[in-house]
Amino acid sequence: MKASALTTHILNTASGGPMAGVRVELFRHDAGGPVKVTEAVTNADGRTDAPLLTPETFAPGTYELRFHVGAQFGGDGFLDVVPILVRLAAGQGHYHVPLLCSPWSYATYRGS
Repeated sequence: MKASALTTHILNTASGGPMAGVRVELFRHDAGGPVKVTEAVTNADGRTDAPLLTPETFAPGTYELRFHVGAQFGGDGFLDVVPILVRLAAGQGHYHVPLLCSPWSYATYRGS
């Protein structure tokens, strides 16, 4: 069975570069509601320095990534916090969730 982990990175599609200094929160959705698992801040490459979930901390379930992008656009953008809910299954290997973002829109996909 493949070990699973979760990583992310953020690219600013308006400027064409990585988004440094973005706070990223990770919540696990359980029967009682969302429970905060961890948070990190993106580095100069738009990535977190460590995986949000490692093979040791990974558990299958529904997770929510909250990307606090509003400050990156000087508070003048349309977006403030971008939430992305994903279902993660055991044995599926590395999950990578990139965020492509501008002040007005965003997109995501399962990366590698």
